[in-house]
Amino acid sequence: MRRNLTPDLALAEHLFSVLREQTFDGVGITREAYGPGERVAHALVAEQAAALGLEIAIDPAGNMLLTLPGHDRAAPRVVIGSHLDSVPRGGNFDGAAGVLAGLAAVSGMRRAGVRLARDVTVLVIRAEESGAWFPTSFPGSRAALGTLPPAALEVRRMDSGRTLGEHMAEEGFSPEAVRAGSCLLPPASVASYVELHIEQGPVLDSEGIPVGIVTGIPGSRRWRAGRVVGEYNHSGATPRRYRRDAALALAELAYRLDDAWAELEANGHQMVCTFCVLATTADAGFTKIAGEARFQLDLRSVSQASIDVLAAALHRLVPEIERRRGVRVELGAELSAAATPLDAGVRAGLAQAAHALGIACKHMPSGGGHDAVAFAQAGVPAAMVFVRNQNGSHNPREDMRMEDFADAAAVVTQWAAETAA
Repeated sequence: MRRNLTPDLALAEHLFSVLREQTFDGVGITREAYGPGERVAHALVAEQAAALGLEIAIDPAGNMLLTLPGHDRAAPRVVIGSHLDSVPRGGNFDGAAGVLAGLAAVSGMRRAGVRLARDVTVLVIRAEESGAWFPTSFPGSRAALGTLPPAALEVRRMDSGRTLGEHMAEEGFSPEAVRAGSCLLPPASVASYVELHIEQGPVLDSEGIPVGIVTGIPGSRRWRAGRVVGEYNHSGATPRRYRRDAALALAELAYRLDDAWAELEANGHQMVCTFCVLATTADAGFTKIAGEARFQLDLRSVSQASIDVLAAALHRLVPEIERRRGVRVELGAELSAAATPLDAGVRAGLAQAAHALGIACKHMPSGGGHDAVAFAQAGVPAAMVFVRNQNGSHNPREDMRMEDFADAAAVVTQWAAETAA
């Protein structure tokens, strides 16, 4: 362990404060992907990188590479990365914590006079929060690696209706170069990638542990446009036996699938099952039996087998409920993503750094998707570090404590310095 090496926490704390001030929307934080909020955040980080004397490069998709040079410029580099965009009315730490930890790490290395054999690059990634802005997975990180499918450039941002490519061009970048696979960070040029991120759930906080080493990122099976079709009828004049109540049918589906989840969990399966939307339509009214209800369903696990067995329960329940309730259940199009294990060697290096620093850590799966998926699926050794965080994420109440950030950033700094030595 390098005793004189510590991350520049004063720098990180200052940038967190300025980011909050510049992107506060009156309720929370909004940094739109390929929009004004993300633009402001990138400009702030670029200004600070220039002050630190880092090399600054911007790729065709607008991802920013901030590099502390090593002796061998041709050697595959160590990358610390994350994103600066946010969900609408989100919190200040989701994404930004990883970028600022990277800046704090390289600033600490410069201050300590660390001699690097290879480059260390802080990657500031565009548009990670694709679920909130663009319906495609990790467009920024995949573009950074040259692996973004050209068709992804045609997806439309949910609020503006304009395509990803149009938004890129509007921000001054080159969707045509992205379409051709041009990038500054081909997978072969990356020795390893680490992403620091706030934990988006309560596990670390509940267990009193400041840092998590992430074992894998879940796969998913999702239905965004599910619908139950029954029959509208008068709420006072229709006896039970004549009802085709879509709302009750959907409630039964949710309740029984939750029961199936509980049974599977009791038998050792680790997964989550969320009805993100359960709603009647605008045609519902106080004196009506609901003739239609809509839902969105999200199944996730780091084990594909666990996802599939719960999905099988869903497909078994649907015809049962249809027959019993006299309704029709339409699941709609299914979207899926494969579970992604993270690199055992990088995880071991992070755990070793935590042990050397006397920082307690827990090995744990991620609950959400992250840019590390793009790196791992491109064949880059990738891992993640979670920071204990209060009040979840994607909401204005995110409440990561700076002392926990300091621990996680110290782990990443030590790991990066040893890996690049």
